Amino acid sequence: MIEVQQLTKRYGSTLAVDGLSFTVEPGRVTGFLGPNGAGKSTTMRAMIGLDRPTSGRVLIDGRSYTDLRYPLREVGALLDAKALHGGRTARAHLLGLARSNRIPDRRVDEVLNTVGLTGAADRRTEGFSLGMAQRLGVACALLGDPPVLLLDEPVNGLDPEGILWIRGLMRQLAEEGRTVFVSSHLMSEMALTAEHLIVIGRGRLLADTSVEQFIARNSRAYILIRTPEPQRMRDVLTDAGVHTDDGPDGTLEAVGTSSEKVGELASRHGVTIHEISPRTASLEEAFMQLTADAADYRAESRSADHG
Repeated sequence: MIEVQQLTKRYGSTLAVDGLSFTVEPGRVTGFLGPNGAGKSTTMRAMIGLDRPTSGRVLIDGRSYTDLRYPLREVGALLDAKALHGGRTARAHLLGLARSNRIPDRRVDEVLNTVGLTGAADRRTEGFSLGMAQRLGVACALLGDPPVLLLDEPVNGLDPEGILWIRGLMRQLAEEGRTVFVSSHLMSEMALTAEHLIVIGRGRLLADTSVEQFIARNSRAYILIRTPEPQRMRDVLTDAGVHTDDGPDGTLEAVGTSSEKVGELASRHGVTIHEISPRTASLEEAFMQLTADAADYRAESRSADHG
């Protein structure tokens, strides 16, 4: 378990993290989301002692990371895959980490096999692609067989096969009862991988909830209706107390009802229907809605220049 308690971090006059508190539970993949500049990297660095909090603290299973005698056996972290000594081989890099934390040498070959780098074990890391460096970073995180894992952008640089692999690995680790905390900008991946979300903006907590609840609370659900008789359908729904909005291409969007009710009303009144389908926002749409006022950097719409 990870407990973030009133974490605050200042860099001079810049407040990067502002009284942030949340708990990451074991047994599930927890996604860590936020716009650029939200404080995600600072928070994760504070978790493993790379940044000292201005105030507050982070506990890993009840202890500070800096108090752990053999930290790699307690916490596995991938924060910067390219933070490697280019002159060392993958095996040498892992052996150095293993021996510094009294991890058996045999564990090196085990994790190299797990991440698919056995064939590149004796290659110098300066020649590694970003995807290979990511795999080696995951091997480092797994080296001590830790109960807690922190992964920052773990799919960065991976090909489709690698993305599928890391997705399955994270789920497997969570199913084993480990605490898995993952930061990513790829909403599609978080939607497929995470069960729970921690969302921050400007260093403050915006949401601490399941993926399903997050989408439901930060999006608009409706029933899309495609019909050659839109006005008749609108009148039927209005008479039944159902609110409708105009959708794209002449469609209707019925709010606060079900597909079954729309279908029954259309059938009862003889309205021709071509499509009735429930629509909900994606995780990305819900995220953009929630964080609209929390982004430090946002590109200007082209319509503002050319509209």
